[in-house]
Amino acid sequence: MCVGATGAHRYPGNEGVYQCVHPNQGGTTSHASSLTVAWLFVFCSCHMEVTVTIIDQLAHIEQTALTALSEIRDAETLSEWKSTYLGKQGSIAKLSRELGTLSAEERPAAGQRFNAVRTALDSALAERESHIRTHALQDAFNNEAVDVTLPGRTPVMGRLHPSTRVLRMITDIFAEMGFQVWESPEVETDTLNFELLNIPADHPARDMWDTFYIETPPGAEKVLLRTHTSPGQIHSMRAHAPHPVRVILPGKCYRYEQVTTRHEMMFHQVEGIAVGTNITFSDLKGTLVGFAERLYGAGTKTRFRPSYFPFTEPSVELDVECFLCKGNGCRVCKQSGWLEISGAGMVHPDVLRNGGYDPAIHSGFAFGMGPERITMLRHGIDDIRWFFSGDERFLEQFV
Repeated sequence: MCVGATGAHRYPGNEGVYQCVHPNQGGTTSHASSLTVAWLFVFCSCHMEVTVTIIDQLAHIEQTALTALSEIRDAETLSEWKSTYLGKQGSIAKLSRELGTLSAEERPAAGQRFNAVRTALDSALAERESHIRTHALQDAFNNEAVDVTLPGRTPVMGRLHPSTRVLRMITDIFAEMGFQVWESPEVETDTLNFELLNIPADHPARDMWDTFYIETPPGAEKVLLRTHTSPGQIHSMRAHAPHPVRVILPGKCYRYEQVTTRHEMMFHQVEGIAVGTNITFSDLKGTLVGFAERLYGAGTKTRFRPSYFPFTEPSVELDVECFLCKGNGCRVCKQSGWLEISGAGMVHPDVLRNGGYDPAIHSGFAFGMGPERITMLRHGIDDIRWFFSGDERFLEQFV
């Protein structure tokens, strides 16, 4: 405020703006030299310019910021705008440092103007942020929209493994003959896997199986991965004796041998056993012939060849006429005209006894077959390794 010989008057409606008045025009009664009057006039004019400049700059910044804000269309540019005008090093913050050059009377009004401009820009910023988010969400909806009138994509459907398909086919055929499915452990004792099936430790038939043995404490009974599903015969007989039993035993078997086109270390096997009174070899033949006709078609020719298995006596091999060459000889049947599909025989008296049956009263037959072998013969597959390769090119052929 101008004081001294000139005096001062506040402009109406303009806080902090003053007019210096000469004493002859109605000021103080004190006398002042013309030099003093001139100095005071300049002093007042300088303060008036500073105040007007800050307010004008605020107005300019506000107008510029709002104009720039209205043209922003993305969040990245909006962040830059916020740093430019409202950040710690922004235009508003830099201009606020000049408040210290104002007099105590001028600062409140200028400070209020600063607060009003900042509030206005903050409000405009929040509104613009909401606008940009809304439009970004709408754009995402538009870009990701799904045309429900288009035909759907057919999902890729899984299919049964060829071994599983044949296993189910075999199960269904024997189920119609009154056989039940009996599941037995894949981990067996040496006793159940060999000795109770008439294969003692010194029996030459032990050479047929190279076995995966499991480590056990010294003196404990040997434990192994079963080499065939035959131990299930003992389990099922002991569970039913002395009553009749008629079951099939599907499952995996394991043998420690070199993997070739004809041999795998893991494969499937299905065995069957029927024990009761007055069961004869004719019952075995009728069962297997009926199975072959159901599997390969009515009128399928079969033949039985003598063979040997430790747990059956007598033992046979079941062959069917080659369904590819009709008995004339081809690559699949090795020019013989016949395909071997099963081994069978009458249950050995010792095995019956180990299962809990009296061989003088009871008799029975047993048979076994490999689903992979049957599938290979049916489809002319020349390498068993395809079954467990996981190659979709192979598996997709079995629909």
